[in-house]
Amino acid sequence: MSRKLKVVAVSGSLQRPSRTLVLVDQLLAALGNEVAIDARVISLGEIGPQFAGVLYRNQLPAVVEESIAAIESADLLLVASPVYRGSYTGLFKHLFDFVHHEALTDKPVLLAATGGSDRHALVIDHQLRPLFSFFQARTLPIGVYAVEKDFEGYEIANPALRERIALAVARAVPQLRDAAPAAAPAIRKPAPVALAA
Repeated sequence: MSRKLKVVAVSGSLQRPSRTLVLVDQLLAALGNEVAIDARVISLGEIGPQFAGVLYRNQLPAVVEESIAAIESADLLLVASPVYRGSYTGLFKHLFDFVHHEALTDKPVLLAATGGSDRHALVIDHQLRPLFSFFQARTLPIGVYAVEKDFEGYEIANPALRERIALAVARAVPQLRDAAPAAAPAIRKPAPVALAA
């Protein structure tokens, strides 16, 4: 029986409206065009104030604990953060400090980030990829980085960014077979073939 791929997206932006959140939404839409997904977005702009001063997981409010449980049980994570001082946001890191260190083992993770200029484009490989390597997650090959000039207001205006989103999703889909074997026909494993004795 087929099921939808459970995708949990985490936006590290604290602002609304947010270009990071627009990027997350566009990645989810592109992914949803390729495979059947059940998507949930966790926005730090909404839950951040509820855990900013918390030190231990057993002190978290129920809504934040439920968000972390969703991250840990996802088939695929889509994580995105604006760049501050050359890295992801502090609350983004603080949220993942509460995630159990073995909960993301082998989980596919699609990485994305937004920044003011191209000078921060390597944040995906120098900051985000090592963070999820600690968790032994399987970061997907193509990340998506966007800058302010890629947007008009809070809509994507640069065709090159749309092409990058499409490429990231196209490269991700074949790697989702192990995440949810029956999520959709496009990512279903082939049926075993009986060999003659």
